[in-house]
This record gives sequence, C-alpha cells and structure tokens, in this order.
Amino acid sequence: MCLFKFICAITTRALFLIVSLTSVWRVTWVKQDLNYWLLTILFLPLLVETIITLKSRNGQDYKWFSPAIFLFLVSIIPSIWILELHYQEDKVNVLECKKLNSWANLRNVISLNETLRNITTYQDYLKNFNQVLTNVCSNDWIMALHQSLLILLIVGKWLLPLGGGVTRDELSQLLLIFVGTAADILEFTSETLSDVKENSPQLVYIILAVWTWSMLQFPLHLAVVNSKPDSDGEQGPQEGSFLSKYSTDIWIIVEALFIQDGPFLVVRLTVMTYFDVFHQMLVFFAIKNFLVVILNLYRLVLICQESCSRAGRGSAVPCV
Repeated sequence: MCLFKFICAITTRALFLIVSLTSVWRVTWVKQDLNYWLLTILFLPLLVETIITLKSRNGQDYKWFSPAIFLFLVSIIPSIWILELHYQEDKVNVLECKKLNSWANLRNVISLNETLRNITTYQDYLKNFNQVLTNVCSNDWIMALHQSLLILLIVGKWLLPLGGGVTRDELSQLLLIFVGTAADILEFTSETLSDVKENSPQLVYIILAVWTWSMLQFPLHLAVVNSKPDSDGEQGPQEGSFLSKYSTDIWIIVEALFIQDGPFLVVRLTVMTYFDVFHQMLVFFAIKNFLVVILNLYRLVLICQESCSRAGRGSAVPCV
C-alpha cells in the first residue's frame, strides 16, 4: 500500500508538471521569445514540495489544504494569463489555423501526422510534430489548457494519497463538488471571454482576476472535510460553538457569495450594463448566479435561526 501511495503521489505531480510545461511551451511559441522559458522557475516550489512530502509524509496529502494543487495552480496560471491576454490583443490578426470544432477538422489535424512516416531523423520529426501542434487555433489551445487544468485538478485530487483524518466518503463528496465547480468555472471563462469586445481590454483583466480567485477553491477542503458535530444524544455542558457546529455550511456559503457565484454575478452584470453586451445565455447564467446567491443567503438565515432556537432551549451555542 505504501508503494501504491508513493506511485500515486509521483504520478499526480508528474502530470501537473507536464501540463504546466506544455503551457509554458505554448507561451514561448506564441510570443516568439525564449525568455518565457523562465516561467519554468515557478515549477521549483512544486518540486520542493514533492521532495518534502515524499520524505516526511510518504506522499500523503494534508487534511485541510493541498499544497500540491496550490503550487500546480501557481505554475500554470501565469502562462494562461499570458495566452489569454495575447489572444485578446491579437485575435483580429489571427492567422489561418485548424479549428477543433468538428470531427472533420480534427481528422484534418491528425492527417498532418502522415508526413511523419517518411521522416528519418529525430530533428525532422520534432520539427514536423511541432508544426502539427502549432497549426491548431490559439483559442482552441487556450480552451484545451483550461479543460486540462480543471480535469487534472479533479483527477489529481482523486489520485493523491488521502490526508490524515480524511475518509473516502469525504473525498467522494469533495470530488463531486469539484466537478460542479469546474463546470461552472469553465463556462464562466469560455462564455464571458467570448463577449469581450476589441476595445475592452480592462474587461479581460477583470474576468481573469475573478477566474484566478475562483480557482483558489480547489486547494481548500473545508467544504466537506470538517470536524463532526456532537451527536444530539450526547449529554454535556456544551454543544460547541456556532462555527464548530456549522463550519461546513458556513464555508459553502462563503464560497458561493465571495469566491464563485457572487463574483461571477458581478462580472456578468458589469458586462451587460457597463460594456453593453446582451444575449440569452449571458442573462440565463446571470440569473443562475443570482439564484445561488439568494438561496445561500436564505440558508444563512435558517442557520442563524436554528442557532437562536438552540440558545433558547438552553444551549451554549450563541444566538447570532
């Protein structure tokens, strides 16, 4: 079992590094500047964390926080920022490329590999393989990196050895939350960035900043992994503080209001009002974010009422 945990820990971090390295390679090709390879310096904290975790914890993750996932985000988010900003600045001058929006186009891209069969030298092979990759459209490359990032965050958390005190049931709940969160974040970036007009570069910074902020949910495990409240049947002088009893609910509400749906709603309202962009899907997702915010506020009121009712029955939980 220890060997299996060791392999999972190494495999997960290797996948993190491969995807991050791919994003840096794409940046150097798009910007035509080898100095951008310096972005690989951001990989060093992840390498150091890997050595420390394998040596001191046998690859085991932490209970409340995942340093590996956080450092993976640190290593790849700057590259995605550069690619997004470059695309938004130069999308008018985008050269002819191969879009991956149909099976026919995908087969056309793959068919470029046929030229590799007649290649005998390693240098020519790398040159032609590089040509195949660079023929794909910039927007498709960026979307692929977004998708790979989110999928790898979910799969990586699944593969990482469990932290101390984390049960498999809690992990399964956490992964389900990650799937829903990833779908919302991907939809936000793809739909909202597509609404950016040529004369609105500041909107790109706002969207990317909110996207980066929302990604910080993934290293944290507070939505599920929490200390269990005392059972109702237990007798004692205290039943615990308000935060200890409702910490999971409070964290879920905080995520919705301040990390995901709240900021997403503000951005979408700004796009519709200040930047004068309006279409059905934008309105639908703005309403969806609004409903999530309202329902979480309603949930917060119910929690406060419940704590007050417990206090009225002589509980030590303070009435808020």
